[in-house]
Amino acid sequence: MKLLSFLVVLTTATACSAQFPKNLQDAAKTISGGGSGSSMGLSNDEVINGLKEALTKGAEQSVTKGSALDGFWKNDRIRIPFPAEAEKMKSTLTTIGMGPQVQEFELTMNRAAEEAVKEAVPVFVDAIKGMSIGDGFAILKGGDNAATNYLRDKTTPVLTGKFKPIVERATEKVALTNYWTPLASGYNKASTFTGSKAVDPDLNAYVTQRSIEGLFTLIADEEAKIRKDPAARTSDLLMRVFGSK
Repeated sequence: MKLLSFLVVLTTATACSAQFPKNLQDAAKTISGGGSGSSMGLSNDEVINGLKEALTKGAEQSVTKGSALDGFWKNDRIRIPFPAEAEKMKSTLTTIGMGPQVQEFELTMNRAAEEAVKEAVPVFVDAIKGMSIGDGFAILKGGDNAATNYLRDKTTPVLTGKFKPIVERATEKVALTNYWTPLASGYNKASTFTGSKAVDPDLNAYVTQRSIEGLFTLIADEEAKIRKDPAARTSDLLMRVFGSK
């Protein structure tokens, strides 16, 4: 029995001694960045440059899609509709024979968005240039929309300032737009008696906001591709940064 116990102990010790160096090597390999799924082998500069490349690529492609003819108008996910709170107004206008004007009105809102988003690339580039190391690693390890949320937080005020004048010029071209404010104001006065929900008389603010929301929807799509689809990582740096997560 003693001999058997000794052999069991000896066999166990031998197995452990053989396994220990292998585990140690694996740990060292992971720490040095050689292991699969680790970003430790990348320098801070490589991570930040990879993220900047990804953000720039995603932003440029999103702007290209959104600013194309029908980029908003024929994309159900970002098309700007007649303001939801004014659906009753739309119904009334359609009933009295102004359906074509309503459609032209909606088309113009989307054309304004397609024109406005052309101004976004320089704004995004400035925000991307200002990315810190902390920002970069938060994006890399963050959720699926971390990069999109970073750009949204950094650029929305500037985008609003750039988009709104373009929207204003575009909406001024449509006769129905000229009637929007008095229509909305009159509708709001009546709503105090009818109990209907008031509408925002500032149509340009509505179109500007929806233009920005639509653009970030497209950016989120591009971010998801780079994070999840290796084929979307079109450079060695992108493959290393996003493949190492």
